[in-house]
Amino acid sequence: MLLTLSTTHRPAIDLGYLLAKNPSHTQTFPLSFGKAHVFYPEATDECCTAALLLDVDPVGLVRGKGGGDQGTLAQYVNDRPYVASSFLSVAIAQVFGSALNGRSKDRPELTDQPIPLVATLTSLPCRGGEAFLRRLFEPIGYQVTAERLPLDATFPEWGLSSYYNVTLRQTCRLSELLTHLYVLVPVLDDKKHYWVGQDEVDKLITKGEGWLASHPEKEQITFRYLKHRRPLQKEALARLVADTDLEPAETEDQKAESEERVEARISLNEARLASVVTMLRMREARTVLDLGCGEGKLLKKLIEERAFDKIAGCDVSIRCLEIAKERLRYDDMPEKQRRKIELFQASVVYRDARFSGYDAVALVEVIEHVDLSRLAALTSNVFEHAAPKTVIVTTPNAEYNAKFAMPEGSFRHADHRFEWTRHEFKQWAQNVADQYGYTVEHHPIGDMDETLGAPTQMAVFVKTGADTKGVTT
Repeated sequence: MLLTLSTTHRPAIDLGYLLAKNPSHTQTFPLSFGKAHVFYPEATDECCTAALLLDVDPVGLVRGKGGGDQGTLAQYVNDRPYVASSFLSVAIAQVFGSALNGRSKDRPELTDQPIPLVATLTSLPCRGGEAFLRRLFEPIGYQVTAERLPLDATFPEWGLSSYYNVTLRQTCRLSELLTHLYVLVPVLDDKKHYWVGQDEVDKLITKGEGWLASHPEKEQITFRYLKHRRPLQKEALARLVADTDLEPAETEDQKAESEERVEARISLNEARLASVVTMLRMREARTVLDLGCGEGKLLKKLIEERAFDKIAGCDVSIRCLEIAKERLRYDDMPEKQRRKIELFQASVVYRDARFSGYDAVALVEVIEHVDLSRLAALTSNVFEHAAPKTVIVTTPNAEYNAKFAMPEGSFRHADHRFEWTRHEFKQWAQNVADQYGYTVEHHPIGDMDETLGAPTQMAVFVKTGADTKGVTT
């Protein structure tokens, strides 16, 4: 079984520091089920590839604790030495443990840096086919290439197998890629080689932090990873939901207080919402999705407008959605108005089919809450896969923070991961527009300062070829 990891990050040889394996040496590591070999087929500043080759000993498995069905030939003749499975996850944890956990002794600054990565797996079992493979990896930002393998190349009439050669591409941290492989390869194989108990639930929650709770296939992932043990799956799902809700339920209002205090003097939030609603009307959008809707302030504005036929709000926090529902007085709405609105849980950094089919998507003060390493996944999900006619993005203008007497380098909100200057935002927006076939215009929101600009910046993206009437600079 062969896994290769490649990068074109400059210098690409940094991959050796991240994996803590010297590219100039071939290394062998003993494992309970055989051996793992690490070597570098290519190691230059332009491109570097590390290979993990597993040598699984089926006879050794039978003599030890593993094996197939007792007393049958399947103990010795099976696919375990040749396919990606839970053995690969164990090898990743033991051979690439520091990289999996986001540590590098010699170059610690590299671990948090997103780099272009390509992972190739030979003979990956896909119980559920290519469609299931894509449903696992595409929502977390990967470009997936899959080649289905024949049962036997010598006898093509036998047809195709359930095994694939798979290539995964994404710009992300190496620890993220290894974590996704660690969890999802055994899920695809659906034949874990070891006993599963409470410690596997803990392990899954730890490795799934930041992505599993909002993954659209989390039920199947937890069911298969925990070897079809329903009580363990129910516990894992309950803990995932609890972890997702904990932070917003306990600290969302507290975090927002500082931002509201900073901006209260100019009622900036009201100005933002009014500007977004006005722009949606000017674009003649009939259906609108508010991504990262939070507690539903924009949704409340939209539901009051007769111009909109269908409105949806999406947020990663169930608690925020509950508050939004209360704010909208959803349970007391007339049936006709209730059919007009939909609320659902999802994350903006994972692809979701429910994002598609709207005239317009609004991201109001959302992007700055996303790690820069995941921003490319957000833009791909919105602009490439959902691809509405109009996308409206608002974000703070970092330059204007000086007007609020804020310390240099501080953010308006405790959960902001970055705040951009006008130049930085325009550069990002133009790159997104060029990449996905949109035009973009910028509009200031709030009181203008001759030097610092406006406190909020808004970009309006219009799909190339869509009617642009009503939009002015």
